[in-house]
Amino acid sequence: MEPVDALLEIAALLERERASRYRSKAFRTAAAAIAELSREQLADTAALRRREGIGDSSLAVIGQALAGEVPDYLARLRERYAPARSALRGLLRGDLHCHSDWSDGTTSITEMAAAARALGHEYLALTDHSPRLRVANGLSAGRLREQLEVVAELNAAGGDGAAGFTLLSGIEVDILDDGALDQDDALLGDLDVVVASAHSKLRMDAVPMTRRLVAAASHPRVDVLGHVTGRLIAGERGTRPPSTFDARAVFDACAAHRVAVEINARPEREDPPDELIAVALEAGCLFSIDSDAHAPGQLGLLDEGAARAERAGVPAERIVTTWPLDRLRAWTARAR
Repeated sequence: MEPVDALLEIAALLERERASRYRSKAFRTAAAAIAELSREQLADTAALRRREGIGDSSLAVIGQALAGEVPDYLARLRERYAPARSALRGLLRGDLHCHSDWSDGTTSITEMAAAARALGHEYLALTDHSPRLRVANGLSAGRLREQLEVVAELNAAGGDGAAGFTLLSGIEVDILDDGALDQDDALLGDLDVVVASAHSKLRMDAVPMTRRLVAAASHPRVDVLGHVTGRLIAGERGTRPPSTFDARAVFDACAAHRVAVEINARPEREDPPDELIAVALEAGCLFSIDSDAHAPGQLGLLDEGAARAERAGVPAERIVTTWPLDRLRAWTARAR
């Protein structure tokens, strides 16, 4: 295999298993450092050692790849992380929740789009955070407008779906304490996809939390209710209990307004829990299986989200991310 491909696959697998972002970044940096080198230059080990961005691990990967071998580092990662793909995963056409380095993602919009295209996605919604989430470098209205121009330029360059892929404009907008949304309403109307999520005061009493989530699910600009309980069950951020609220009231509001309940594919979230997926199913909700990716390799977490949805008995027809782009756009445009 080609050395650049080996380095990028290692980075993606490290991102997918939520390893330290510094480890994955090191392999992406090494891939960029050798991208323009000939095979003769790559074979000059002494010169490579002096090149900025090349460490011992990446040097070993380059050498083994040049020799026509699967690098040991990559082989170990492939063996450790080789998830089975569910039948439902093969029906997913895209992903409505991801982040770039415009907010708290690790890579550029272009890299996220390229990774989605490589996975065979037909579409990916770019949903960086809104202003209130300062810790995540949330986008002001002005920055979001700038991002809209970038998305439009990338789609124009790729023919906006002509090559089988479309980058959708979007946002993960914070749900404020009273259920209002943390972005200019008219600007939300210019976006393809709006994911609304609560990130603060997650231990609010059940009654006001129910009002908060029902208000968000009833907002005409909202398409997806993201990681609804806010729980964390594992990972480097520790654990966090789920928010408490009247799930049937929230999901009834989602069903009434055709807002999709997100099945967040991140293993540290598994949100909503299985028992709440069952409530949402009974309420007649739509669903969106999303990666919530903050790095290119994490887009592959859709495998895990699809497996959860399949085990929970969610019908494919009620999962908006199985829909073709024209149907998806008609749905998100219902109240724009």
